[in-house]
Amino acid sequence: MTRIPIAVQLYSVRHECEKDLVGTLTKIKAMGYQGVEFAGWYGNDAATLKALLDEHGLQCAGAHVGIDTLLGENFEASVAFHKTLGNKFLIVPGLASKWTNSTEAWLETAKVFNEISAKLAPYGMVTGYHNHHTEFKPFTEGGELPWDTFFGNTNKEIVMQFDTGNALHGGSSANALDFLTRYPGRALTIHLKDYDIANDSYAPPVGDGDVPFKEIFTECETNGNTEWYIVEYEDSALPALEGIERCLENVKAMGK
Repeated sequence: MTRIPIAVQLYSVRHECEKDLVGTLTKIKAMGYQGVEFAGWYGNDAATLKALLDEHGLQCAGAHVGIDTLLGENFEASVAFHKTLGNKFLIVPGLASKWTNSTEAWLETAKVFNEISAKLAPYGMVTGYHNHHTEFKPFTEGGELPWDTFFGNTNKEIVMQFDTGNALHGGSSANALDFLTRYPGRALTIHLKDYDIANDSYAPPVGDGDVPFKEIFTECETNGNTEWYIVEYEDSALPALEGIERCLENVKAMGK
């Protein structure tokens, strides 16, 4: 089996990137990361960013983009940008309430994502959605979860970028393994984030909290079709660079 490469979501070190993008990429490469996922461009165009990645021997594991960049007259410019960057994963990290405030809204959102997916396909690009914790809380007691409303009504090309820590934060219904197995082959990129249930905290580096990573890795490497593991550490318990380094060390210690 081919080993799944490990990237870091640059939102984890966003302040460092704003101050010194080149220096931050240098440190990320030295830690042993193979790629990065963007969450902003830090004032650079796509060609500059691609050159920086090439210079540092890093790959683009994806980018978090607003849904508006994939709609209407913005679509063609976005495709051109990501083509230059060498990115095929255009992941929407969150949505305004008009897209998510009811089951009906989620159904309409699923329809829009299917339309975007069809338009991206000729370019070899895909879109997807990254969860927070609210997608695992039903609008009515015993009702369907927004996560299921969305992924149950989108085509299989829509990437399920599962955030393991956010899902666990969602409550007992948000069993990461259950949701991965429910939508096989759709977790092309997955966010590795941990969560401490007892303290309601994201402070633990990956592997030090309550997320069942062993089972998650097995699912990703058998049925998930996963192409990237992407570390995300946002808590202030550790300095940002130290946090992502600890996470990577722990992931490698788990045999990845």
